[in-house]
Formats: sequence, structure tokens, C-alpha cells
Amino acid sequence: MTVEDTYSELLIDARGDGIEIVTLNRPAALNALSPSLAGALRTYFLELRARLDVRVVVLRGEGRAFCAGADLASAAFVPNEAGAAQARMAMQQFFADIVRAMRACPQPIIALVQGPACGGGLSLAAAADVRFAASDARFNAAYVRIGLGGCDMGSGYFLPRLVGQSLASEMLLTGNFIGAERALTSGLVSRVVRGEELLSAGLALADDMLRTAPMALRLTKETLNQTIDAPSLDAALTMEDRQQVLLLGTEDHQTAVAAFFSKERPVYRDA
Repeated sequence: MTVEDTYSELLIDARGDGIEIVTLNRPAALNALSPSLAGALRTYFLELRARLDVRVVVLRGEGRAFCAGADLASAAFVPNEAGAAQARMAMQQFFADIVRAMRACPQPIIALVQGPACGGGLSLAAAADVRFAASDARFNAAYVRIGLGGCDMGSGYFLPRLVGQSLASEMLLTGNFIGAERALTSGLVSRVVRGEELLSAGLALADDMLRTAPMALRLTKETLNQTIDAPSLDAALTMEDRQQVLLLGTEDHQTAVAAFFSKERPVYRDA
């Protein structure tokens, strides 16, 4: 695998086939989110909005953990001093921008979770579009265990929508872990595989996504983002109708129809 080390703590595998593998690369620290790693993630996902050559992102962690959460040695946790509240708000918003960028980028994100996904790691996984877990994966809202609110980096938004109010409240109010099987049955993840199969399973799903028309894939993510908070059925149907009318006018729609009848893999032009 050819790895382009774009950031010192974030590895980007630009495969050239429309899939990029993004690896959190602080294994000795269980991939905890330092300000520099958070900055690299934020920049990467913000820049994806203009990179239509990348169609699917696979997000993973190096070593035995997905992400152990925020690095407690970072500036966000310094003792009180003049200007500390302002500095902490800036840092908090900086970290929150990562999940905003993940949801705003047009590429589906597949999170592959092995070992612990704690605090900010849980939020990164929850902000992805699809989550696969290794059998040793475990998830918790660690914030509440260090005297902070359980809702952080979108966890209070994503978790109730993914697992329901009861389990979300259990996790956010206690910081207790749930394992891979409970994550599967609750809907937090959609598949559990052996650790050595995690990357291949994620890449296989990414390849399935590549079989769809590029604009259709982008607009489906965008429409899902909008309809999950739609105020009414009519609002959701309006979004879906506009999406379909746009896509019916593309050349790739005709390509997809022809491939459907010929049973061949389509070759899209994003046109």
C-alpha cells in the first residue's frame, strides 16, 4: 500500500480508485486527539468538499485502538488562568468543526472501529455514514467520566438518532462502555467482523458504493443529512423529488440503466 504522509499524525492512502483510507496515526497514545491531529482531520474533511475525485473515505485507527478521545495534555485542559475560558471555547469549536466537516463533505465515510472508541473517538465514529466494528471494539462517552458533560462533539445529537433515547442516555449519563455485539444490536454499527477482516470489509463496502453514479452518491448523502431533521414528510419528499429530477438529467443515469440491463459494471463520467 502506498501511503502519502500528508500530516505527521494522519496518514492518507490515496489509492487512485476513488477511495481514500485515512488513518489516525498516534498508536502509542491510542490515537488520542491532540490539537495537531484534530487540525489535520479538520483540514482534510474541509478540503474534501472540493475533491470530487475522492468518492468514498475509509476512516480507521493505527494499532489497537480506533481513538481514545481527546488528549488530556492538550491546551483545552490547562489550569484556570486569564483568558482560559476564551481559549477553551476556541478549542471546543475547533474540535466540533471536525464533525461538521465530516457531515458536510459529499463523500460517504466508513468508520472501521477496533478496540476503544472513547469520547471524541465515539463522536468521530458516530459522525461517519457507516460504522463497521471489530469484535474487540468498545464504545463510551468518556467526557462525563472526567467531570464534563456527556454530550460533546455531536454525541448528544448523533447517539439518540442511532441507538434511541434510552441507550443514548445510558451511555451519556454514565460513560459506561458497550461492546461490539451490543453496538450491533442497537444499530450503532452495521456489521461486526474479526479484526483482521475489518479493512477488507470496509473496502468491499466502499467498492459497492463506487458502483453507484458519482453525483447520485453525493446527493444521497446530502439528502439523508437533510431528511433526518426534516420538519415533515412533505419537506422530506420535496428534497427527494428535487434530487431525483436532477439525477434523471445526467448521462451517468443512462449509463447506470444500461449497466443494470447488461449486468456489467458501469463506467461513469460524472456527467
